[in-house]
Amino acid sequence: MKQGLQLRFSQNLSLTPQLQQAIKLLQLSTLELNQEIDLLMQTNPLLERGDDGEDEYGNSMDSSDDEVTINTTSNDGNVVDTTQEYEINSDVDFEKTSTEFTEGKSELSQTESTEFDTSTPEFEQSTTDFSAEFNDEYDEYSNGSLWDENSTPADDDSDYKQQDTLQVSLREHLLSQLKLMQLSERDQTLTMLLVDSINEDGYLEASLEEIVEEMPEELEIEVLELQTALRHIQNLDPAGVGARNLSECLLLQLELLPKFTPHLKLAKLMAKHYLVALGARDFGKLRKELGCDEATLKCVQQIITNLNPRPGSAFSIIGSEHYIQHEVIIKKVKGIWIASLNDAVIPKLKINQLYAGILKRNRDSSSQYLQSQMQEAKWMIKNIQQRFSTILRVSQAITDRQRNFLEYGEVAMKPLVLREIAEELELHESTISRVTNNKYMLTPRGIFELKYFFGSSVATDTGGTCSATAIRALIKQLVDQENPKKPYSDNQITDLLAKQGIVVARRTIAKYRESLNIAPASLRKSL
Repeated sequence: MKQGLQLRFSQNLSLTPQLQQAIKLLQLSTLELNQEIDLLMQTNPLLERGDDGEDEYGNSMDSSDDEVTINTTSNDGNVVDTTQEYEINSDVDFEKTSTEFTEGKSELSQTESTEFDTSTPEFEQSTTDFSAEFNDEYDEYSNGSLWDENSTPADDDSDYKQQDTLQVSLREHLLSQLKLMQLSERDQTLTMLLVDSINEDGYLEASLEEIVEEMPEELEIEVLELQTALRHIQNLDPAGVGARNLSECLLLQLELLPKFTPHLKLAKLMAKHYLVALGARDFGKLRKELGCDEATLKCVQQIITNLNPRPGSAFSIIGSEHYIQHEVIIKKVKGIWIASLNDAVIPKLKINQLYAGILKRNRDSSSQYLQSQMQEAKWMIKNIQQRFSTILRVSQAITDRQRNFLEYGEVAMKPLVLREIAEELELHESTISRVTNNKYMLTPRGIFELKYFFGSSVATDTGGTCSATAIRALIKQLVDQENPKKPYSDNQITDLLAKQGIVVARRTIAKYRESLNIAPASLRKSL
């Protein structure tokens, strides 16, 4: 045990805070990016959102702003320069004093008050007439908050919020109908108990016997009472609610059809005893059991398929909407496919000039906090600009590789891997992976995630390759064009693709078919 000095050489990668933030922002979706910005703005007073036409320091932007230029190769091999306007970060300009900022702000406030003066008689008269005409209609829902006697209508966002509040769940919908029924207090309690046991699809999950066993014995609840309460629920809207299985759900809906409906008795018989055979497409057994011909069986099948197997589905989708905001827009300009950024998703950030002026006048140690916040705000603005610049470069590279998809559809999709784009742009594959995750592109053929354009390849007889996406599109085309009475099996699809020069194993065809949610041939057969 002794002390000593040793000299060692080592090499490691050190990520600066700015680089760590850039990597983090690159993999965020648009929604997550805005949440991150809002969180940072709560702790950093020097960062604020700007208006359109302003740079990050509140200055007006003109045509002399810096631009990002991308060279695009056309179909004939010529190189075309396409320019995408984009803000490039620069150092803070502190020449604008706080006095000038205050004067400009006061002038803007005076201009706004002049242009949007609501105190004029004409404005008051129009608002009063508008309010009087529609106030009665909205009072029931707004409680006077949507309209006021001397105010303008609420903004668009409040309208959407108002619509959300009017939507109800399946449970609330059933309870509102039960309140209108003349039931005793005990029957009301039992029906409410059963409503709480109905799932989102509208089915009663537990049996009546199980519900009775879970209740306290002193209540003396009998199965017959629950059957009566369940009958009340099954008479409510939507039709089929409160059923204990699929057969009962369909029968409840068939009972509401007009009695003169053709083949109604056969439809009830099929719903009660032969749903399994119908699901297996065993039409020979169904014709034999029902004693009907093929035309009659087809009519009965149509009646059953028009029913709703999930009566509560119309209420279970509330709040589950998922909206996608695309970052990139693909357009064809003079025969060339060009990628451009969606200005609506680019955050407009700028430095707060009031605090910037304070920091300019006080550069001593007491302003160290503002200096750190200023540096953090500059990093944030620069990293966001770098993020969208990288997204644009990757999107343009993908567009150049997948021009045939944009022209002809999925069948013309080319095989593409992350490594190809990374080598072209001189970036790492992990960076390309972050860019393509949760980023979307608007094309004339729809909105697609950037990751959608990447896929494995399958060798062909001619020595080329075919994308897995193109093979899926070919499978879908073959299934759509097949004879419903004799659908193609996986082996037949394999043979048909082999005739086109695409050699794929039957197991691969089955895997691609399942990914497209296409049923096997036995379940696709129809009359």
